[in-house]
Amino acid sequence: MLRSVVRIVVAAAMVVPCAHAASPAAPDGKDAVRPTAVLLKNVRVFDGRSAGLSGPLNVLVRGNLIERIDADPLEGAAGDGARIVDGGGRTLMPGLIDAHWHTMMAAMPMTTMLVADVGDINLVAAHEASNTLMRGFTSVRDLSGPAFALKRAVDAGIVAGPRIWPSGAMISQTGGHGDFRMPYEVPAARNAAPGRGEAINGGVIADGADEVRKRVREQLMLGATQIKLAAGGGVSSNYDPIDVSQYTESEFRAAVEAAENWGTYVTVHAYTPRAMQAAIRGGVKVIDHGQLMDDQTARMMAEKGVWLSAQPFIDNEYANPQTGDRRTKQLQVFAGTDLAFRLAKKHGLKVAWGTDILFDPAMTANQGAILATTTRWYTPVEVLRMATSGNAELLALSGERNPYPGRLGVVEEGALADLLLVEGDPTTDIALVADPVKNFRLIMKDGRIYKDTLSRP
Repeated sequence: MLRSVVRIVVAAAMVVPCAHAASPAAPDGKDAVRPTAVLLKNVRVFDGRSAGLSGPLNVLVRGNLIERIDADPLEGAAGDGARIVDGGGRTLMPGLIDAHWHTMMAAMPMTTMLVADVGDINLVAAHEASNTLMRGFTSVRDLSGPAFALKRAVDAGIVAGPRIWPSGAMISQTGGHGDFRMPYEVPAARNAAPGRGEAINGGVIADGADEVRKRVREQLMLGATQIKLAAGGGVSSNYDPIDVSQYTESEFRAAVEAAENWGTYVTVHAYTPRAMQAAIRGGVKVIDHGQLMDDQTARMMAEKGVWLSAQPFIDNEYANPQTGDRRTKQLQVFAGTDLAFRLAKKHGLKVAWGTDILFDPAMTANQGAILATTTRWYTPVEVLRMATSGNAELLALSGERNPYPGRLGVVEEGALADLLLVEGDPTTDIALVADPVKNFRLIMKDGRIYKDTLSRP
């Protein structure tokens, strides 16, 4: 029976409509094209920083870098054999970045993940990674889950997908947001075998500074580019109310010290002022969520230069479906979202954007639509800046652990060639990003073309 359930869920994930259906370029690393040079003619550029589009320009990509941007023709510079794409006045912009994505957990229900074969989990996640790229998201910051193998497969061209900055397992205290054990597993013997969540490296439990330090070092050993701790209660977790504060300052400091010794940083899941302030005093660099923050906490973040990685959590059709006690917790979070964004703007916080889609294969197709809802608080061009150059600045906090050296989130000479060619002007009509099948005419990552409906030989 269980095997049948897993097969059904895997099959359901595979048949979710995917954004690459109309693309003539096969969306996998082996068949994706990286010509010697690509000339994108007659495009209007949103460079990731400016307030709007440029006039008509020509952009030359060679290898995986943007070599030249010029109003003058560049056919001569491109050379023989270059691929020519006539943009026809369309918008060229940087690839989108999701700063709070769950590569392994977005497209499979939690109940299935806890019993599924690891192979099933990886196959579904690889399929979803391809869909993610074909929605125009060329980079993601993965904030918990066993994504290391998938990242390696994407980087090696075995499967298509975005650049992945993996955190590895979320580190949680006993009974915290990352404790996926069943009640019958408690009390745990001192030398008890890992629970299922720990066994698949989805979430690991650590109590006390020494244990936290050890778990951080383990994730860094496996390839984490940043570390995630659960600092407070969560909506999707079983045991902790939203108001619960998790971990002490000394435990946060142990995690931060271990991460900084590897040249990177700690981010935390937190909603409430108490949880956020304890983490900030412990030295964390990023707060993910923060919907229930108050003015004092926002001021503290501004003074310390702490980032807010925010999600547009509102009670709409894109909310992660929840029932029972989880729905009650979710409504608590929704109630604080407007104020959190207002406080972020009031105090000039560095704000990143992410979706945090979890455990729902039907919801992942809404990734771009969720970005578009952020215009409730920001203008379309501010939203695009956040999801390109702003999120790229956050990714750079990984320092020496950054797996993709180079400039991302911008269309500039010398930057990495992660590019989208858009039908229309998303700086004025952000809804264009909600329909990537129709509106993204070309998708390029690292100079490779994964979708192209315009070029000629």
